[in-house]
Amino acid sequence: MENKKLVSVLEKNAEEKYEKLKSYLLSLEKIAVAFSGGVDSTFLLKAAKEVLGENVVAFIAISDVLTKEEEFEAEQFCKKEKINLVKIPFNVFSVKEFVQNPKERCYYCKTELMKQMKQTALKYGISLVVEGTNLDDERDYRPGRKALEEEKILSPLRVCQLTKDEIRYLSRKFGLATWNKPSFACLASRIPYGETITKELLCKVEKAERFLREKGFSQMRVRVYPSNRLVRLELLPEEQDRLFSNGIQTEVTDYMKELGFSYITLDLEGYRSGSMNNN
Repeated sequence: MENKKLVSVLEKNAEEKYEKLKSYLLSLEKIAVAFSGGVDSTFLLKAAKEVLGENVVAFIAISDVLTKEEEFEAEQFCKKEKINLVKIPFNVFSVKEFVQNPKERCYYCKTELMKQMKQTALKYGISLVVEGTNLDDERDYRPGRKALEEEKILSPLRVCQLTKDEIRYLSRKFGLATWNKPSFACLASRIPYGETITKELLCKVEKAERFLREKGFSQMRVRVYPSNRLVRLELLPEEQDRLFSNGIQTEVTDYMKELGFSYITLDLEGYRSGSMNNN
C-alpha cells in the first residue's frame, strides 16, 4: 500500500510539472535543443516538439565522445518524430583542456560546444538553445553547469524541477523507448582526471563497453587507468554474478587484454554515476 502511495505521488507530481514544462517551452517560442539521444534530452525534445511543432530544431554534436550507437538512435528518433536534426561536427581535441583532462574538463569542453551551438542556432533564426539537465543532476559534481550559465543556455527540466524518476515515468507514458534506457555519459568520464585523453583511449572505452552490452550487461562503466594499463569494471550488483557464469569472465578478460590492458578488475561497490569525481 505504501509503495502504491509513493507511485501515486510521483505520478501526480510528474503530471503537474509536465504542465509547467509545456507552458515554459511555449513561452520560448522557437528553440534549438542540444540533443544526445539520452533519457533527458529525448524527453525534452519530445515535449518541445509537442508544444512548438516546427519551431524546434535538434542539435547533436558529432565527436569522439559520442558512440555510433547513440548517434544512430538519435537519428532514428528524429526521423520518427519528424524533427529536423542538425549534426554539428565538434573536434573535442581542439580544446586543449579536454586533452589535459583537469577536473574542470567538462567546463572547457561544454563552453566551446555551446558557443558553436549558439552560432549554428543563429543561422536557423533561433536565439535560444536549451539542454536536458534535470533536478537530480544538481547533486553531482557538474562543472559544465557553469558553462551553461555563462553561455545563457536554458535547462527547462531543471527549471520545472523534474527529477529523473519523473522523466522516466513521463517518457514511458508517452511511449518513448528511452524511458528505461541506462544512463550514459561522455566517454571521457571513464578516464581519471589528470590522465591525458587520446582518441585511441576513447575508442578502447567505446569498444569495451559495447562488448559488455553484447554480453548482457545493462548499466555499467569501464573505467580505464592508462598509466597502469588497468581497467575497473563497474557493473550493477545484481549483474555481477553473470560475469562468473558461462565462461564470460574469460571472454571479458581476453577481450580487455586484446585492447591493450594488462589488469582487469571488478569494482565490488558496483556501478555508480560519477564515481571518478570521488577520487
